[in-house]
Amino acid sequence: MEKQTGPQTINNDFYDDLNEKWYTACDHPIALLRAENAVRVPWIISQIGKNKKVLDIGCGAGILTNALAKAGHTVCGVDLSESSLEVAKEHDATKTVEYKKANAYSLPYPDDYFDVVCAMDVLEHVEEPSLVVSEASRVLKKGGQFFFHTFNRNLFSYLFVIKGVEWFVPNAPKNMHIYPLFIKPEEFEEMCSERDLEIVNLQGFAPNFFAKPIWKMIFTRKVPNNISFHFSKSLTTGYCGCAKKI
Repeated sequence: MEKQTGPQTINNDFYDDLNEKWYTACDHPIALLRAENAVRVPWIISQIGKNKKVLDIGCGAGILTNALAKAGHTVCGVDLSESSLEVAKEHDATKTVEYKKANAYSLPYPDDYFDVVCAMDVLEHVEEPSLVVSEASRVLKKGGQFFFHTFNRNLFSYLFVIKGVEWFVPNAPKNMHIYPLFIKPEEFEEMCSERDLEIVNLQGFAPNFFAKPIWKMIFTRKVPNNISFHFSKSLTTGYCGCAKKI
């Protein structure tokens, strides 16, 4: 499937209604995000060293942000959902994270300010992902790390990420993801290279499709606590990695 334009508009408003469901819901796609983070968060922490100044773009309720703070980093989180930011603050055990309402297209930070910038599960939720990448590069120090995750654009990712979630996960918001905003890896690499970011790690990221929890989710229409994701060589469904500011 090729990229197409159409009347659909991405729905980001549903984040405002989640509140504590960010951390508790098993009948909403946000439970899949928690399962993704169970794998990605330790990996990011293992890659960035110690005592870094980190920005989490589109931080939501702080699942990654607060974990980075607990790991000893100086962390800022930005998002447009005020209710999500309030939940993030409540779950910040360190009480050190600086949370701000801010647009990813215009970050409220000076050039060359952060050692690490993260944009996880945000690039496919904006109309102009290249602007987010540009801002991430602007606020990132030379030699700094840019961590990312997004979805590939093809028939399989459409069927799984969009239709599969609609069919098998209850309370899935309409237009939570829309196909034209998915990004092919070669498109993302071009965005990075044009903004002084060199991808140094690129790997697939997907659920364990043939494990029992996936089938349990299909039949029960609830997301099991033990549903799991893994890194892979295939970029077909989604992909994540790290780029270096050059």
